[in-house]
Amino acid sequence: MKDNKKQNIKYSVKDEFPREKMLKDGVESLSNAELIAVLLRTGSKNKSVLELSYELLRKDYEGIRFLKSASIEELCEIEGIGLSKATLIKAALELGIRVSESEVIRYQVKNPWDIYIYYMESMRYLKEEVFKTVLLNTKNEIITDINISCGTLNSSLVHPREVFKQAIKKSANKIILIHNHPSGSVEPSLEDINITNRLVECGKIIGIEVIDHIIIGDGIYFSFKEKGKM
Repeated sequence: MKDNKKQNIKYSVKDEFPREKMLKDGVESLSNAELIAVLLRTGSKNKSVLELSYELLRKDYEGIRFLKSASIEELCEIEGIGLSKATLIKAALELGIRVSESEVIRYQVKNPWDIYIYYMESMRYLKEEVFKTVLLNTKNEIITDINISCGTLNSSLVHPREVFKQAIKKSANKIILIHNHPSGSVEPSLEDINITNRLVECGKIIGIEVIDHIIIGDGIYFSFKEKGKM
């Protein structure tokens, strides 16, 4: 009993090493085996947690790829890996995959043409006028876009409150206004001009710059900025 107690203490202390290293030097400092050890937390009756981690990496000589391809049942066949450890490994791997898939390379806007190319195909054939705000960060990268109204544009539909609400919420540095003309022509109407001027002034008060208003037609566009209209 005394020897077993010493054995368990030895494994318990050794099991702490990867966590201590992570806290001291950061998670990036850990090897694959040490990362697995942090997940597993404890070893088995005959192996420390690091020994168990190295065994997982040596399995079928596939290294870390084995963890992705192995089923929970296959993991449980390894001595020292029970259902709890196996499900934890698979959940951690799936979470990593989902994080990787969620990473988006943001589209940077350098000129009105960039916005036109980005939105042309989705807006040029719409049967109704759709008004959007494109939210940008400090690098002029698109954070997201927000549909503000659908139908013939007027000041009541395109209210500053709706235009800037999401921009404030998502910490946008600046915005671009964009809408389509189903007729295919891009000549701005008097209402288009009035809405633009109103939102530009509101942006100055709020501190979120309106840097352009772009009208998309059939294969052509109109930029208020390029045309000196704002």
